[in-house]
Amino acid sequence: MTSLVWFRNDLRVQDNTALYHASMRGPVIAVYCLYPAQWQQHNDSPNKIKLALATVKELQQQLQLLNIPLIIKQLNHFDDTAQYLMHLALQLKCSAVTCNEEYGANEQKRDQQVAQMCISHGLHFEAHTDAVVCKPGSLLTKQGEYYKVYSQFRRSFIAEFYRSPCHLLPMPQTQRAITVNVLSDGFDETYTQSAVDNILQCWPPGESAAQQRLNHFLSEKAVNYKTDRDFPAVTGTSQLSAYLTLGIISLRQCIITALQHNEGQIEGGNPGIECWINELIWREFYIHILCGYPAVSKHKPFKSETDNLAWQHDTDLFEAWCQGKTGYPIVDAAMKQLVQTGWMHNRLRMITAMFLTKDLFIDWRLGEAFFMQHLVDGDLAANNGGWQWSASTGTDAAPYFRIFNPTTQGQRFAPEGTFIRQYLPALADVPNKRIHEPYKGLSAEEVIPDYPRPIVDHSVARVQTIAAFKELGT
Repeated sequence: MTSLVWFRNDLRVQDNTALYHASMRGPVIAVYCLYPAQWQQHNDSPNKIKLALATVKELQQQLQLLNIPLIIKQLNHFDDTAQYLMHLALQLKCSAVTCNEEYGANEQKRDQQVAQMCISHGLHFEAHTDAVVCKPGSLLTKQGEYYKVYSQFRRSFIAEFYRSPCHLLPMPQTQRAITVNVLSDGFDETYTQSAVDNILQCWPPGESAAQQRLNHFLSEKAVNYKTDRDFPAVTGTSQLSAYLTLGIISLRQCIITALQHNEGQIEGGNPGIECWINELIWREFYIHILCGYPAVSKHKPFKSETDNLAWQHDTDLFEAWCQGKTGYPIVDAAMKQLVQTGWMHNRLRMITAMFLTKDLFIDWRLGEAFFMQHLVDGDLAANNGGWQWSASTGTDAAPYFRIFNPTTQGQRFAPEGTFIRQYLPALADVPNKRIHEPYKGLSAEEVIPDYPRPIVDHSVARVQTIAAFKELGT
């Protein structure tokens, strides 16, 4: 039985559930669809798409070594997919269309359309659990609901992991050569023209690069992850997020490899590795939230009552935040890092998100979209989860009265100002003691060239934000 394997955000041959099971049944033909208009609608960043397309080229070469042809097709919109895949499968005399599950609302609608189209034309359709360790819906409370509290989800996840250990699937064996008389579309580079120039140097495409980065992190850096991860001037994180987002490496592989470096322990062992595994489980938690509470992928807050917050609609303040011109160095350096590199350190994501929502009192959805438009690792579940956590609108979020002070956050996590000066050359000559409050001690007439005074008083904004949340009765 010949299968058409539909690649999406699972751009690898190792531990690819759909590819493995299809290859065990018989010959495989692969297809990957380009969706420029859909990318635009979803705010997918040019940085992310550039990495994806470069990885698809590498994937095509890997599959070629296995005699698996990969067809590239540009469709623009998800709604075009079902008709195309059905016709392609029939043209190639495939009996089945198989893929790995995706969990956004639009993605699930698209996949349902494909499944219905296949079934109506006598084709078998199957979607495999692959992006997560535990299938969404398999971990539920005693009331049969999706977990809303991370600590409870984590306990259930760990119990299930030990009860039913997962294993890595091998890459398919080389199959007999197949001749496919279907022309692939070329890679239109228009969408990625605005990508950061060196994005592929910072994030080398392909499965091999991802695996090398995983092994280097676990061998050299993971032991200090718990202490180093909060300091943006230190390369203390794995920087695997973009590879996980695009499925260039699997979450299973990350967890299983981490366990091999931690005596098989999820809890205990080295504190750094334990902490990193915990972050991977957070990633899975947010995917389960996306499935159990689909409103969050439709621009709705998890806590519905927070939709009544009277967010400020101040374009000037929002633009100052976007451009890194707030007058708070840790916030501004972080935003410069995002725009200039396509990535932002996780501690800084929390600081900048909380500043936008709590200090400027601007709708978290604007920040969520801006991040997606720039992040090479932009992932709906993780990005939405992080923003709603910071805004106190999400599940198991920071309490509304927990508001980071951007000045003390900078003093704590960038004490010597190295990271600040890297992205804010205007502050290059400001001494360490003033680097996080560059205007402190200066007269009202004194100006630092090319660097603004604070656009908001944190202490005043904090009181106002807490009052706004209290009015909701949260």
